[in-house]
Amino acid sequence: MDLPTVALPRFVEDVRAVAPAPGQAFDLEWLPDGRTTLLFRALEGGRKGDLWVAGPRMRAIFKSKTGLARTVILRFKPGWSVPLLGVAASELTDRIVPLEDVWGRAGRELCGELLASRSRADVMDGVARALALRAGQPFETASGQLARRAVRLLEGGEVRVESVADRLGVTARHLRRAFTENVGIGPKEFARTVRLQRAVRMAATSRDWARIAADAGYYDQAHLIADFRQLLGLTPGAFSRRAGGRTTRPAPDVGPEEAGWRKVELPLHISSG
Repeated sequence: MDLPTVALPRFVEDVRAVAPAPGQAFDLEWLPDGRTTLLFRALEGGRKGDLWVAGPRMRAIFKSKTGLARTVILRFKPGWSVPLLGVAASELTDRIVPLEDVWGRAGRELCGELLASRSRADVMDGVARALALRAGQPFETASGQLARRAVRLLEGGEVRVESVADRLGVTARHLRRAFTENVGIGPKEFARTVRLQRAVRMAATSRDWARIAADAGYYDQAHLIADFRQLLGLTPGAFSRRAGGRTTRPAPDVGPEEAGWRKVELPLHISSG
């Protein structure tokens, strides 16, 4: 595949940026969702910062940090860690490591380039060029394609791993191996995060937990509560109260220095030239 023609939205699911007001805490929820994420942070003053890669999580973490000038979070679609980062997703599961630990000198140099960027567009251009240069060949692997097809089935409503494997013409064991390597968690665990994410989205507008449990695919409300406790470390009610009290929420696009989240438009293509 001719790498310069690959569209960035093909494998990047979402990019968010936030510029907290001076002294304001930046609150970050990292919920289990089967995604690998790139996180760039510039400290107040803009001369220092860091660049991290976070693998798929089996349990949520909640962080609050002050002293940040800006943060950009780039979330990959499941199944792209191997060609884009050069490492199996399973090596990153439940880990947050400096990109330098994964890429070596290239990760350190990219962090310096992003710190020198004058705009979010410059940040995205820098990340795009780095991904193009680092992307492995062949860009598409059979196991990666299999894992991504399984992701689509699981996110489309299929819940049984055996059924997914049968539809894809492979054994459940083969599917689990490919899925774990390319997504970072097993297909059964991924299906669990899909169900959790459905419930979290529904809880943004409803507190009818029995209905949420049924609509999200849980056996019953007790099943939902158990998953919230195990994956989030909170009861559904406690999670909703925490979400309602966050100081940093998604916000409309009001200018370059807004204190709230801003969705960043993806460049159409990455290029190594």
